[in-house]
Amino acid sequence: MSWDWSATDHAALEGFLGSHGLAAGPVTTRRIGDGHSNLTYLVTSGDHRVVVRRPPPPPVPPGAHDVLREAALLRGVGGSDVPVPAVLATAEAGEVLGDVPLVVLSFVDGPVVTTTTPDRLGTPSTRREIGEAMVDTLVSLHAVDWRGAGLVELGRPEGFNARHLRRLRRLVADGDGGLPADFADVDAWLSEHVPPESGATVVHNDFRLGNVILGAEPPGRVAAVLDWELATLGDPLLDVGYLLACWPVAGSPLTPTEELATAVLEPGWPTRDELAGRYADASGRDLDGLAWYSTLVLWKLAVLYEYSRRQGADPYYDDPSLVRSFLDAAHRAAGV
Repeated sequence: MSWDWSATDHAALEGFLGSHGLAAGPVTTRRIGDGHSNLTYLVTSGDHRVVVRRPPPPPVPPGAHDVLREAALLRGVGGSDVPVPAVLATAEAGEVLGDVPLVVLSFVDGPVVTTTTPDRLGTPSTRREIGEAMVDTLVSLHAVDWRGAGLVELGRPEGFNARHLRRLRRLVADGDGGLPADFADVDAWLSEHVPPESGATVVHNDFRLGNVILGAEPPGRVAAVLDWELATLGDPLLDVGYLLACWPVAGSPLTPTEELATAVLEPGWPTRDELAGRYADASGRDLDGLAWYSTLVLWKLAVLYEYSRRQGADPYYDDPSLVRSFLDAAHRAAGV
């Protein structure tokens, strides 16, 4: 099921933004982002430019796409060293769009890099700076005082790893709790090797190259971290595993998320090992068990893609080879 703005929606949005001093006449909307999470639009009205996010049409995984929760988290993180868009306004379901809530964010100008680094950032030294800045941003995120920021209700960090695995398993299990054979062996390995949590921090849960806006000019820096809809409280090494699992390696098969970051195969970008080493040095955390987190991330992505494929709401997920790619990578990471 797709969705687009109607004339009635535009009028309602214009009125809502105007009441917050964020519009000066008719609004125009343009879809931005890859379109497989919350729907994100650049909204222009006169000299005003803001970003509006709303949930996608159903069906969605349980607990996903809560834009008001995302706004609360952005407000909490906004006072830290982590660069995030400012929350300008929120609307409950029925207030503007009729059946869903929305969030209005500040517009952060800058490139989002996926397959090619922009020319102005394209020197090897600047590419390296960007990769290092991503790690430094992750370290800053994991240092946020989530209690002091009022984010205690964001999640339950105790027992996070085992609980996260169980929750994912339910998305593809049959009525008796059984898993498809291709999922079961990696699930068994993960279940047998669940590590104790390495700490309790805010976890972005989707921290990758395509989810940050970069500064438009050198030096390489992160201007804003995007897409916080999956963020929670949990084990920070899950974010490290996710970043590395989505970071391509030259000569290795590419998963769908790695295909969205092939720019890092250009000269200058740090390797996975260099990223992990920088994180370990800056955070002081032991990364000896990082293989479990990388395996979990790949298996998790296979689960989420399979769940979305079964729902049939987004044609992007129809190709079963996408799931197979993540499963193959999870098998390699786990050594099973």
